[in-house]
Amino acid sequence: MCSLSIPGTVLCTTVTLLTLVVESPDSRSADSSRPAATNGASSGISITDSGTRRASATAVKTSSEQSPSKISLQDGEPTRAPGEVSTQHSRVYVKVGKTGLGHDHGVEGRLRSGVLHLGATQDAGEFVFDMSTFDADGNRARGFVGLDGSTDTSTRQQVNENMHGPDVLNIRRFPTATYTIKSAKLLDRNSRRGLPMYELNGEFSLHGTSRPLMIIVDVETKDGMCHVRGSFNMLQTQFGITPFSKAFGAVGVADKLTVYGDLWVGSESATASRGTSRQ
Repeated sequence: MCSLSIPGTVLCTTVTLLTLVVESPDSRSADSSRPAATNGASSGISITDSGTRRASATAVKTSSEQSPSKISLQDGEPTRAPGEVSTQHSRVYVKVGKTGLGHDHGVEGRLRSGVLHLGATQDAGEFVFDMSTFDADGNRARGFVGLDGSTDTSTRQQVNENMHGPDVLNIRRFPTATYTIKSAKLLDRNSRRGLPMYELNGEFSLHGTSRPLMIIVDVETKDGMCHVRGSFNMLQTQFGITPFSKAFGAVGVADKLTVYGDLWVGSESATASRGTSRQ
């Protein structure tokens, strides 16, 4: 099968433990799996804070169903090594909701590097995200996350300046985010599309803060690559980020983000299975 990696590192203290859990692709209904064009649908995720609070939301559609302009594998990039993420073709999309008189946004980002070993029970890989590549409100990003319309160049420039600046992502101080994957276990069921599903467990590090993160992905093998797709919700404040606002809070963005992974990984010759471990 394939290998894949996402950036991430977890910080566990005796005070607070936050676990993000993503709903499996096969639990998504045909109606709930696609974000509405303007209603800000969220991914199927539950959040456990200090082991006492748990909340769930509706699931989102997979990236292959969402993308209005799919990235072709016929772009001249050489075949990737087994488990190596194609940084040319892989993308991360983020849906950012609004508060007050603000606007919903779609963001597209790229990976600096990535490795994923599906079926591994330890050292399953790592994704490193290049935060400088995260670009707001391009047509592909807006369409992918279910938003109508387009955004003019000057507005996009202002949104990106705010997003990259010291008050939000602060990309000069934190140029990357990382998902370090401890295991990528094959589940005993397929997704609704008939694809094998894997449970990724690891640590996600963003903006100098790390949290445990579990994601369910499904995997499709095509053109000698593995297409790995999954999504999760997160709160900006849980990673030390204050959501952007102005005019005394009359205009701003929501704390909750929905993050979609749409990744292409070099296919492995051996079929990944439970019990596999990387030495």
